[in-house]
Amino acid sequence: MKGATFRRWGLLATAVGGLWGCASPTPPLALPAAPVAPAFPNAASSPPSDLKAASATGWQEYFPDPSLREVIAQALANNRDLRVAVLNIEAARAVLGQRGADLWPTLNAGASAARGTGSNGNVAGTYTAGLTVPAWELDLFGRIRAGSDAAAAQLAASEEGRRAARVALVASVAQAWLALCADDELLEIARNTVTSREQSLQLTQLRYQHGTASELDLRQAQSLAASAQAALAQFTRQRELDLNALTLLVGQPQAVTTLPRIRSLAFAEVPTGLPSEVLLQRPDVRQAEHLLVAANANIGAARAAYWPRISLTGSLGTASTQLGDLFKDGAWSFAAQLLMPIFDAGRTESLVQGAMAQRDIALAQYERAIQAAFRDVADALAGRATLMDQLRALELQRQAEAARLQLVQVRVDNGVGTTLELLDAERSLFAAAQAEVQTRLAEQQSRIAMYRALGGGVQ
Repeated sequence: MKGATFRRWGLLATAVGGLWGCASPTPPLALPAAPVAPAFPNAASSPPSDLKAASATGWQEYFPDPSLREVIAQALANNRDLRVAVLNIEAARAVLGQRGADLWPTLNAGASAARGTGSNGNVAGTYTAGLTVPAWELDLFGRIRAGSDAAAAQLAASEEGRRAARVALVASVAQAWLALCADDELLEIARNTVTSREQSLQLTQLRYQHGTASELDLRQAQSLAASAQAALAQFTRQRELDLNALTLLVGQPQAVTTLPRIRSLAFAEVPTGLPSEVLLQRPDVRQAEHLLVAANANIGAARAAYWPRISLTGSLGTASTQLGDLFKDGAWSFAAQLLMPIFDAGRTESLVQGAMAQRDIALAQYERAIQAAFRDVADALAGRATLMDQLRALELQRQAEAARLQLVQVRVDNGVGTTLELLDAERSLFAAAQAEVQTRLAEQQSRIAMYRALGGGVQ
């Protein structure tokens, strides 16, 4: 008799285990092929050794300037956006803990006392004490486990979001710092130009008073001097704005004094001949992938509502009508409940359809993240391919304008050239010098954009 009983319990346990292991309401998920070209435009091939070296490049190695590295370190320690990203991880980890706890029963200790009159008018009391297990759902059809899987994917997405925020912060701080370096160079050019044009204006005024210069020459000199003053005010304002932007990124006030010239900075080289599959390792792309996994797991949680829910409730303790006799006799109770959906007016079907729509949205966002990453790299490569040529041409132009100004100055000193020629040469040199600094800034920032587009290096 006992053997038959054990066999029945064994068969029941096997059946329950089979249901637990086989029930999988979550549909299988296959990531689509990357909706981008297999290779980047304007990219030459890179040997495997370059790829391996680039994969180990951190921001400390990529940005060699010690003052820039100090600013980046301060930003990583104080930036509020990055702090929010870290706290999002803690919040997601707490949600995962809650979802995981749902798989296990909850054990409570409690005591109660009640007194009241019965039908005969006598006062009676009831006292209980013991351990109770509230309704514990047996997750035979994977509803709770699917929710736990979704929470785990959300946690992984939060971790990748922190990495993406870190990469974006490092790149943004470096670009803002470079902008300050360019502002200082433009301010120096503007100050020198203001000094030069004020001297030219004074000479033109003297020549006009002595009748050797026309009123047209005087007005042209006044216009150029005022233009230089306006440019100086513009560059001063731009430096203040860039300093405010850097202060916000770093998270604390910055006392920026002496900054290096942009041409003296040398960043580490990131290889350009990378296959587009490297984008799949970008933190923001991996974040979108984890969010897609979470949305797919939510479909399983919604589908499980089609099947019955089995919950168990139990208690073990003592009960008595007299407080003094409370612990003399034991008492226990056990109850099982099965709920099977019959009619819900299409609510479950709507939940499943909504979960599937969210999964499709997450899939589109995943593909969009890959396409955006591909564009980031393509834009950085386009800048890398053309900005150096543009910079070399502007350097030649500035040198030519500087030589031209010297020649015109000689002609004016010898009475051969005109004041208008001199003022035009000064204006052209000022414009060429500004364009060279701004293009050099764009070229250096394109290198940072490449570092950021590859996710802070290849890894």
